[in-house]
Amino acid sequence: MADFQELIISHIERTTKDCSVLSFQVPNEKKEHFKFKQGQYLTLESLIENENVRRSYSLCSSPFDDEWKVAVKQIHNGVFSTFVNTKLKSGDTLKVMPPKGDFYVRIDPTATKNYIAFAAGSGITPILSIIKTHLKAEPNSTFKLFYVNRTAKSIILKEEIEELKNLFFNRFQVFYFLTKEQRDIPFLNGRFDKEKLQILTNSFIQIENTDDCFICGPQDMIFLIRDELQAAGLSKDKIHYELFFSGSSEENQQRISEILEQKVEGTEVTIIDGSKEFHFVMTEDHDNILDGALAAGADLPFACKGGVCSTCKCRVLEGSVEMKINYALDESEVAQNLVLSCQSVPTSEKVVVDFDV
Repeated sequence: MADFQELIISHIERTTKDCSVLSFQVPNEKKEHFKFKQGQYLTLESLIENENVRRSYSLCSSPFDDEWKVAVKQIHNGVFSTFVNTKLKSGDTLKVMPPKGDFYVRIDPTATKNYIAFAAGSGITPILSIIKTHLKAEPNSTFKLFYVNRTAKSIILKEEIEELKNLFFNRFQVFYFLTKEQRDIPFLNGRFDKEKLQILTNSFIQIENTDDCFICGPQDMIFLIRDELQAAGLSKDKIHYELFFSGSSEENQQRISEILEQKVEGTEVTIIDGSKEFHFVMTEDHDNILDGALAAGADLPFACKGGVCSTCKCRVLEGSVEMKINYALDESEVAQNLVLSCQSVPTSEKVVVDFDV
């Protein structure tokens, strides 16, 4: 069952002309329920034009702040982002699901580590939470942030970033890259590309001394940076990323077409959620278990429906499914029969999945 709680918005701050930061008032009795790790996200829900709309937004606050803050950037024709940036006000309430996500590494107060991070636009939100937390909890660790935006005025949460620079001036460095505004240093103009990343790995980043890298932004940027860092010698297990946009490449479309050909019509599905069972039969109207279950009346956790956030994660206990897209689960999780229900096409006559994971 989707575990939503109603929370009051204590404050709304406009950090740029098209981005609002929401601060939630979490009562003492709910703080343990909403305890989070750096890099995790909240799923929000509201009734907008007679439709329940859900979206996930990364927390930009640190667990040490005792604050629950998310930044919502206006997206063209975005239903939820438009609602937040034009209609929502302090004192209003939203339904909020407790924090989820695996975009973090363990904190070690005794460690001496060197971290790097890449972000684009609103991708700074989980990155800022991660940077704050490691700098505060690991007094011997350092962080370098490479952050790309359109213009200087569009830099989300810039004041907080600058405050961190002043507070941790000998352990935290920031490099701003702008795509629609010329800087005095040509290298800082434009998006990340192979040439820029090669310069970074040769001159700004000591690969052999880098312990972990965090990347958040569009798919193409993430995969480019990942591949270039690996080519420069950074181990795959040290590179952590969170997609904000999944994209729809030709390769993905080809894979999806092949998987849909394996779909079994009329699959009998059993959902286990909260120790209760829900039974339904897949119809031709839906190709994945989540949509089929929701149409049949089930109340299940979900957010992006794009294979990115893992909110709809479940475990296959019986039968078989194939995922169309998977950007959220790693190889070890898939090996444990964990799947994203929003991407899971049933390929057997009977499927049993457990959401209590």
